[in-house]
Amino acid sequence: MKCDVRTLEESLAGLDRQHLRRRLSTVEAFPEKDNRVEVIVDGRRLLDFCSNDYLGLARHPRIASAMSEAAAQYGAGSGASHLITGHGIEHARLEEELAAYTGRESALLFSTGYMANLAVVTSLAGRGDLVLLDRLDHASLIDAAQLSGARFKRYAHNDTDAVSHVLSQETSERTTLIVTDGVFSMDGDIAPLPALASISRERKAWLIVDDAHGLGVLGHSGRGSLEHFGLSADDVPVLIGTFGKAFGSFGAFVAGSARLIEWLIQKARPYIYTTALPQPVAAATREALRLAQAEPWRRERVLELTSRFRKAALELELPLTASETPIQPLIVGSVEVALQAQNTLAKAGFRVSAIRPPTVPAGSARLRITLSAAHTETQVDSLLDVLSRIRNALPPVA
Repeated sequence: MKCDVRTLEESLAGLDRQHLRRRLSTVEAFPEKDNRVEVIVDGRRLLDFCSNDYLGLARHPRIASAMSEAAAQYGAGSGASHLITGHGIEHARLEEELAAYTGRESALLFSTGYMANLAVVTSLAGRGDLVLLDRLDHASLIDAAQLSGARFKRYAHNDTDAVSHVLSQETSERTTLIVTDGVFSMDGDIAPLPALASISRERKAWLIVDDAHGLGVLGHSGRGSLEHFGLSADDVPVLIGTFGKAFGSFGAFVAGSARLIEWLIQKARPYIYTTALPQPVAAATREALRLAQAEPWRRERVLELTSRFRKAALELELPLTASETPIQPLIVGSVEVALQAQNTLAKAGFRVSAIRPPTVPAGSARLRITLSAAHTETQVDSLLDVLSRIRNALPPVA
């Protein structure tokens, strides 16, 4: 596409006509210190049902204090990349604690989950190798596969037979990566990890799981999708996680064998060539990790609210996906209907995002509702009451 001003204006106008242009809304304030699910946006006070703050930790005073105290001691910025002078004591301690938390030999910090995904895939696969991706994998994993230079194929969502079929046609001895989300961010369902682990063992492939939305929530102690299925580090040699969801802070990590982490330090361009995460963020994340483990009621609470929401929503015949996680999408299909529903909810005092293509496939626009341990039963029931009133604008359950 020719990138002159006129072409950009025409393209933006085209997005407007399709109701696909994204617009920023600015959070102006958080009303009360102890109220962790309300925000003021564009002068309107809203209950937030679209944040990924599953455990209600993002505004926890202990986490804020940990960040503030570390900033006073270490400063606001790290000053350089990890390999120059940016790797501080808070980074080192957090990496050790993450390795223990995930049951791995080592862990490595990244500034974002996007960068962690790029680092892993582009460091392990290259020209002539094969990367297999679930069709609903996060955009960062798709970009990583493209940037790696490897051949890549996308299989039908959660279709392990398709994975086996593709690999059965392969005769090359080159590296193969099977890459999947643990919990899919737009649908809320969980990947069939036991079957993928079995296939990867049989085919001597790397199984890579991005568990951004599973860690802290799934498993009997909140250690994510792998614990949910009883899988070990041998089953899933590469685990990617983020801190901006259940742990309420910012950043990401890769956990695996000491050899894997050493390889990433040597070869992962998103690690080598970027400024390190500020130490105050690492300190805040360490406190979040402690809270998540010391207060299992948070995980139990958000799952109880999820069950409550699903039970009532299904009774109302709302078009839910088959998700047992705090991500509860209502598929409405039409972009226009999704935007209308979002606006109706905002007028009633609820912040819920309409998710449209290309984030989701065409014809599957949705309201992405997320639950938090900080929500109350009354707030969940109030949301359901508004959803019941706009039910007639939604398509019938498939």
